[in-house]
Order: sequence, then C-alpha cells, then structure tokens
Amino acid sequence: MSDAKFTPRVFSGIQPSGDLHLGNYLGALKRFADAQNQGILSIYCMVDLHAITVWQDPAALTRNTRELCAGFIASGIDPEKSILFNQSQVPEHAQLAWVFNCVARMGWMGRMTQWKDKSGKNAEAASLGLLAYPALMAADILVYHATHVPVGEDQKQHLELTRDIAAKFNHDYGVEFFPMTEPVIEGAATRVMNLQDGTKKMSKSDPSDKTRINLTDDADAIARKIKKAKTDPDPLPETAEGLENRPEARNLVNIWAALAETTVDDVVAQNAGKMFGYFKQDLADLAVEKLAPISGEMARLMQDPAEIDRILGRGAERAREIAAPILAQTYDIVGMVRS
Repeated sequence: MSDAKFTPRVFSGIQPSGDLHLGNYLGALKRFADAQNQGILSIYCMVDLHAITVWQDPAALTRNTRELCAGFIASGIDPEKSILFNQSQVPEHAQLAWVFNCVARMGWMGRMTQWKDKSGKNAEAASLGLLAYPALMAADILVYHATHVPVGEDQKQHLELTRDIAAKFNHDYGVEFFPMTEPVIEGAATRVMNLQDGTKKMSKSDPSDKTRINLTDDADAIARKIKKAKTDPDPLPETAEGLENRPEARNLVNIWAALAETTVDDVVAQNAGKMFGYFKQDLADLAVEKLAPISGEMARLMQDPAEIDRILGRGAERAREIAAPILAQTYDIVGMVRS
C-alpha cells in the first residue's frame, strides 16, 4: 500500500516516570528539537496512560508529567512549532486503542519482549494494561496517521506491531485508511551508557545517582559526575577502532561527540594520547556548557505549574483537532452508529 496520500507527520511519546537523564536528552529530546524545523509537523506526547500500567503514586505522576513537559521545552521543543501534550487529555487515544484491542491477536501481545521482561515469572499478577499497552501505543501513533516514529532498538518490535495492526485493520475492512508508519532509526550515541559501568545503559532505575547525569543536576553535580566516571588506565587511542573493548572510554567519547555535534573520529583525533583525567576535565566543561542551561530552564518552568498546564492543555486541543476526525472515520468504517 502506498502512503503517498498521507500528510507526513512525526509522533513520539515518552513516559513521565521521573528523573530525566542525559540518555533521554541525547537519545530523544535533543533529536526532537533538531528535527522540528524540517517542515514536518511533530507531535510529542507524555504517555501518562502507559505509565499507569504499573502502579504510580498520584502526586508523583502529576509532578513527573509537568517535569517531562519542562524537559521537552528546556531541550528546545517549541510548543508553537510542535504539538506537546499529555496523553490522557486526548480521549481519542484510549478510544482507538479499544478498536485495536479487537483487531490485535492475543498471540501478538504475548510475543512482545517487553511484556515478557516486565511481567516476569508471575504474569498472572501483571495488569491487563501491561499486556495490552502495545495496542494503545499503536493508537497513539495511528490516531494522527503518523507516518514516521523515531525509535530506539528497544521499541522496534512495538512499531512492527503497529504496522501489523494497521495492515490487519485495512485488510479486514477493505480500506487503505491507516498508514504503514516508518521507523526513524537513530544512529550512534542514542544509547548513553552508565557512567560507572559502560556495558549497561544509563537508567533512572540504577540505585546509584552517580551512574547518570540527571537533567535536573546543577553545574557542580554535572562536573563532579563526569570527573568521577569510570575509565581505564590507558590514554585515548589514535583512532576510533582503539576504543574497541573499552566500554567506559567509548561511552565518554560518544557523549562528547553527541554534545559537541561532531563524530567519534573527530573526538579521538582531537584528544589522541590524552590521559582520561584531562579528557574528563574538558568533557565536564563541555557538559556543563550544554546541560546546565537546560536544568536551569527546567527549574524555572517548574516554578509555574499553571503555565505548564496551560501549555499541555493547548497542545491537547491542537492534538484533538487531528485525532477526532480520524477516530470518527474509524468508527464509520467499523460501522458504529454516531449521532
């Protein structure tokens, strides 16, 4: 099926689970900001309905949603150029998800890697939402007829399921209504690794705060964590190939390249032979230059939650202008009687 008839749109969502960190910034938020001037409407969603597939403290969920919105804006997302909203304010997501629950097959859901990982050995005790949430993810994307979704490796399977659901709906009803959404696979430096173990992805769930740089960290904390990051005793190599089997060294070089918007080869050439003590000092200066303004702007925005709520409410209105007609057409195709 050709998707030429669909208006190009980008959709992406992030769970408001708190503690945004450098990996979220380099892997998602910075890329979103860089992409919003390409002339394609970008729709960015705080997926709070996904968050409650596991229990959330209500006050924490409220704060985390606002903090995520602040993180988007502080990272360069302009809520006038892009659409920025939280999922639960646009009921069309959940309404289309129910239709997709009836299109998707149980076998598809059971094969999802994240379901297996998160439900563990006690799947009987997991929420139904945790099993079914890939159908909601498909609805998040397809309720806007989004043509492109930026995804990391861990989300490719869910986008494949979205395409399966779209294809089955189109086939079952003899229409070409939903697009075959294309993944936008991000390149190097999408995966920012743990500052104390370069073989593990940077994560908010690690009990040690020194393993990550939080977007709320001030300049002193950013510099301190970089300087105390684990490295090996050897100097920087002459070429990027010399970083092989040196995960901590590779991670810091990747971070430098991403923050400076340059290549790993350029970073290595610029620092060849330098000991890591000096390299980390220079990287700390670069990280503070790039990240401290973001943490400062997030703090400023969080002092005015009413303004954040206004931005999210306006974003939801704009999102519904697109989503409501698509849901209505879906109901017409299925044969639901509407007034």
